[in-house]
Amino acid sequence: MEARNNVTYFVLLGLTQDPMEQKVLFVMFLLFYIFTVVGNLLIVVTVTVSKTLGSPMYFFLANLSCMDVIYSSSISPRLISHLLFGKNTISFQSCVTQLFTDHLFGGTEVFLLLVMAYDRYVAICKPLHYLVIMRQWVCVVLLVVSWVVGFLHSVIQVSTIYGLPFCGPNVIDHFFCDMYPLLKLVCTDTYVVGLLVVANGGMFCSIVFVFLLTSYGVILHSLKNLSPEGRRKALQTCGSHITVVVFFFVPCIFIYARPAKTFPIDKSLTVFYTVITPMLNPLIYTLRNSEMINAMKKIWKRNVISRSK
Repeated sequence: MEARNNVTYFVLLGLTQDPMEQKVLFVMFLLFYIFTVVGNLLIVVTVTVSKTLGSPMYFFLANLSCMDVIYSSSISPRLISHLLFGKNTISFQSCVTQLFTDHLFGGTEVFLLLVMAYDRYVAICKPLHYLVIMRQWVCVVLLVVSWVVGFLHSVIQVSTIYGLPFCGPNVIDHFFCDMYPLLKLVCTDTYVVGLLVVANGGMFCSIVFVFLLTSYGVILHSLKNLSPEGRRKALQTCGSHITVVVFFFVPCIFIYARPAKTFPIDKSLTVFYTVITPMLNPLIYTLRNSEMINAMKKIWKRNVISRSK
């Protein structure tokens, strides 16, 4: 930390200051977090154990679920603790670490959703070449590239904040450390830094979002060449992916693809893509996926039979 930085800790105002609302939100977010962890880990275990879910699509889905668990865990436990105990202070270093973790997993998930769209494009539009194009080492490389992109994105975001002077005040009007709320506390002009955040965050999300919608449009257009059964399965899969993409990208674009300003609705939108979306992903990917449901039933029956013996 530079000498000109007089701030050693921040005070997070959280979602509300009302004690009754805090208790209600504590119960709600605790249930959300439990469901997120249990639901996503269930997907990871099912894909890992089941012999019928060996396609690249489920490989990426398991990694997305694992990512959602860690992504949610970087924010939800501290939020739940704040709502229960009312201790809303966070050290400067912990704040920077939380910022890095949030953008690491958020940036990685952005690129992973792009990879999953490419996987569906190859599976539906080039089915005869699918196993050749999406070989195991290709899937691993695409996953590694996703992590590299997320890491670079996070490093750029954190480096723009870490070198800036914080002279006070140290009160963050948010429930976790994020770029724009932190930039409001910097005691120097942040216009250029704000443009960098828009380019690295907002523009990145916007370009990927448009590319994803275009790719899914191409996929949906090609469904007319499939059989009725194939069309139904493809619509189920693509519908799940499009739902996740919209839920994740729309709030991110609204928050980051604009000048460095904060609005009251930002907290609610941030809750949506950091807490709600990771919780909804297991429901979206399992309830609309008959293969996943059947695999879970087989694993459950197998465990019940083995225990009964």
